[in-house]
Amino acid sequence: MDRIVEYYFNAEVIAGAFPQVLAGFRTTVIVSLLIIVCGTLFGLSLALLRCANLRPVNFIITAYVDVLRTLPQLVVIVFIYFGLPYLGPTLSPFATTVLALGMVLSAFSTEIFWSAIMALPRGQWDAASALGFSRLRTLVTIILPQAIRLAIPLLTNRAISISKGTALGTAVSLPETLGQAQSVMALVANPSPLTLAAAFYLTFFLPLVIASRWIEYRYSTGR
Repeated sequence: MDRIVEYYFNAEVIAGAFPQVLAGFRTTVIVSLLIIVCGTLFGLSLALLRCANLRPVNFIITAYVDVLRTLPQLVVIVFIYFGLPYLGPTLSPFATTVLALGMVLSAFSTEIFWSAIMALPRGQWDAASALGFSRLRTLVTIILPQAIRLAIPLLTNRAISISKGTALGTAVSLPETLGQAQSVMALVANPSPLTLAAAFYLTFFLPLVIASRWIEYRYSTGR
């Protein structure tokens, strides 16, 4: 037991690592929130664009969704960070992680929103058309609110899952929680900073998981 405390709960090591790991935690929070916001909004935009029924556009969106849902998140991050400079732009580790994981989340979000839209009865479109509603007005005022309600439980779970991938940003030197903890651990030869990192992850992601369960329960019982 003493060896466990010494190696994983060493108070002196944790106290020394706290400022650096806290700085990494701030980065993790900011990156995660940006991924969730950007990925969700872009995914919703693509789902709405699919409703226009333009075959070339739908083909491009479908290809985008399928590719990003298939590739591992780390591959997307590495490809953007090391491959994009050959085309001109060079992104920072921060921008790379937000863009890569935001794109992955947008792909899943697009499919979730599109599935929710398609799950609604076709009769609602026909009834709105009979009342003189345009297709756009029907989509915005009738279909979309219901689709968002259906999509929220799946979307919250997927958003949390992908935003936890910020730890993969260490592959491109993003100074997030895990990367900072590993740096300190290498210096002090003690894994206690990883325990501190785990505590920070729980502090941020556990409330999100609890909130997602509440949202899922609320919307499943409210149907």
